[in-house]
Amino acid sequence: MKATNKVLSVAGAAVGVAAAGTALRVAQRRAVIAHRGAGDETEFKSLRSKPITVVSDDGVPLHVEVDEYAGTGRRRRATKAPELTVVFIHGYSLTLDSWHFQRAAYRGQVRAVYYDQRSHGRSGRSGAGHATIEQLGHDLKHVLDTVVPHGPIVLVGHSMGGMTIMALAEEYPELFGDRVVGVGLISTTAGGLEPHRIVAPMLPSTVGGAVAERLMAVLARGHRQVDGFRRLGRSVAMVATDELAFGDDVPASYVEFVDEMLSSTPFGVVAEFFSNFAALDKFETVKALSVVPTSIICGTADKITSIGHSRKLHAYIAGSNLLECQGAGHLVIMERHDDVNAELDHLFAAAGDLADRR
Repeated sequence: MKATNKVLSVAGAAVGVAAAGTALRVAQRRAVIAHRGAGDETEFKSLRSKPITVVSDDGVPLHVEVDEYAGTGRRRRATKAPELTVVFIHGYSLTLDSWHFQRAAYRGQVRAVYYDQRSHGRSGRSGAGHATIEQLGHDLKHVLDTVVPHGPIVLVGHSMGGMTIMALAEEYPELFGDRVVGVGLISTTAGGLEPHRIVAPMLPSTVGGAVAERLMAVLARGHRQVDGFRRLGRSVAMVATDELAFGDDVPASYVEFVDEMLSSTPFGVVAEFFSNFAALDKFETVKALSVVPTSIICGTADKITSIGHSRKLHAYIAGSNLLECQGAGHLVIMERHDDVNAELDHLFAAAGDLADRR
């Protein structure tokens, strides 16, 4: 009888802890839901935190910002697990500001890290020999070691940011399932790209893959002049940005915001990273992500990393979830930000459960 009572007591305690954890998670979800729409009410580039400089292994300074969790810490005590830290990694020719709608939604609701990739935004300029996807993986490891030295991590990457996560998984597979407990791959691929599509706003529409690579190399030598022409052709660039970044009609402010990020990235940087994309092949690497909850998100009208790339990733990553946003383009994180954030909510919850079970 005493043994039975002991079993019931332990079971009751376990149920109580689980219920407490569930109640806290529901409360957190309600808080996140309440923040939906905050991005539309907040001016672009206005969300900031105190900057932190992380120096990568080749001396390039990386601009990092951390939005701390504003909760009471009760979840940590109830579940005996530390809070998740979510690290957002932006795409090619963009900056950390591209996560505007995610940052507005999750600000204070979760500990979140944002940083400008090397040669982008406010980070330092890379040497041409280090402008590689593999180096971006090393940069991410330095960011994690510096600002997330402890606790579970969720990595969320858009476009080249997703490739950065794959490079990290290739070099440091032991992190996944240990420190990294969740991954979000948005509008990205592990290979098979047609690189000329990525820089279409800067090249004639008749230019194909092989020709594009040669032309990019030539233009890179006169990148300052190219930047001048880009400024003069802003109207054409704006139209190209609208067509390539978005699937549906979006507010003009969205297009202007993305175009500003693209045009502020020097053409020399665009050219340095361009050669990475044709050679990219990390489909075998992404199989390692099957050990953690993985969400794959893409717009069905993405003209840069088409929906077929995300479907292939989904097939390679066992247990992954695929969200197809009908009619959305490459900047799905803006165009369908509510849908993207809802999927990230589920990812964070699943990653939190995995962290609690460890």
